Amino acid sequence: MWDYTDKVMEFFYNPRNQGTITEKKEGEAITTGEVGSIACGDALRLHLKVDEATQIILDARFQTFGCASAIASSSALTELLVGKTLDEALSLTNKEIAEFLGGLPEEKMHCSVMGQEALEAAIFNYRGIPLDNHEDDEGALVCRCFGVTDAKIRRIILENDLTTAEQVTNYVKAGGGCSSCLPDIDDILAEIVQEKTTAVTAATEVAQAKSTTPLTNLQKITLIQQVLEEEVKPALAQDGGDVDLFDVEGDLVKVVLKGACGSCASSTATLKTAIEARLRDRISPELTVISV
Repeated sequence: MWDYTDKVMEFFYNPRNQGTITEKKEGEAITTGEVGSIACGDALRLHLKVDEATQIILDARFQTFGCASAIASSSALTELLVGKTLDEALSLTNKEIAEFLGGLPEEKMHCSVMGQEALEAAIFNYRGIPLDNHEDDEGALVCRCFGVTDAKIRRIILENDLTTAEQVTNYVKAGGGCSSCLPDIDDILAEIVQEKTTAVTAATEVAQAKSTTPLTNLQKITLIQQVLEEEVKPALAQDGGDVDLFDVEGDLVKVVLKGACGSCASSTATLKTAIEARLRDRISPELTVISV
């Protein structure tokens, strides 16, 4: 018997917001996100009603096939969403879903991950962003039993600070079938540890150089690329956007906005708030970012 909190059992026995959304008024839109598979044990269909003028979620309902954790997590998700804007909703993590329920057994954390992914799918559908553009679909298939890519495994490891293959299985089920992919999961974990070690070393070296002498252009480029990869890109990816470093000329940083950011009417705001402000804070207040 799983050690469920009282709140998990309450949301399982008395789920909130179960069902679909069929009615809407003028100026409202309904969008749906679906993840999982009944064949794999859990499936969730999330329905959102959105005020098109304010982008606020007016209603959220769910249909779930799965265990007590899956139903409780789905119900908790809908409670957390109503009243939030779409951008605020996209920042919701699987950890917050689990914490709202007072915690989940680690073996059941994949249920909270499923809720986070259904939410993203629903918002992507509303914004007309093809789901096959998601980074998780661009990776190589690692777990054939549950259809999990290396990109998804990497994302879940980084977002939840996972350190073992067993934890990865608990969060995304990868490795929980035939187990043949467990060595590949161990390799991904080892790569991430190495990347973190290298990043810390590089940041330390740049910080030491910066404290004594001005940064060379190569040091500046290295640090800018690091901040873009580790802090800016993950934030932009939540809205289907991306950015690449094009060139650095003194304190002028040239970037290429891609995906949703490339065609967004608020791309100037993205440059100033999401990119330039972050680079100025992390590297130098003299930096200016432009799009090319």
